[in-house]
Amino acid sequence: MKRRGWLVWAGSLGCGAGLGAAVAQPAPREIELTARRFQYEPSEIALVAGEKVVVRIHSIDFVHGMNLPDLGRRLDLIPGRVTTLELQPMTPGVIDFVCDNFCGEGHERMHGRFVVTERAGAHP
Repeated sequence: MKRRGWLVWAGSLGCGAGLGAAVAQPAPREIELTARRFQYEPSEIALVAGEKVVVRIHSIDFVHGMNLPDLGRRLDLIPGRVTTLELQPMTPGVIDFVCDNFCGEGHERMHGRFVVTERAGAHP
């Protein structure tokens, strides 16, 4: 078997990694989120089911907490640092998040949500 034919044959068996068989995945969408007494900005973020996103979170005034109870995730948001949260929700719905470090009067209003919608063309 000629070399070229062997490469085609190897690729058809799944052995062609590194030979152009891999499909490039799009980079995740980056979303900027700011935490400050007593709000997240934006407080509502639209996502699409199956979409990979990286949320870059900036705290500007306090060590806020970000608790996502439905995902079992919790983050400390430290001023001067960027905290990242990677998400890829697979089903439509709402993912709530709240500040869980008491940051003063008004703390109870510091919450937000990700609203996940179905992909266009998806069928149940």
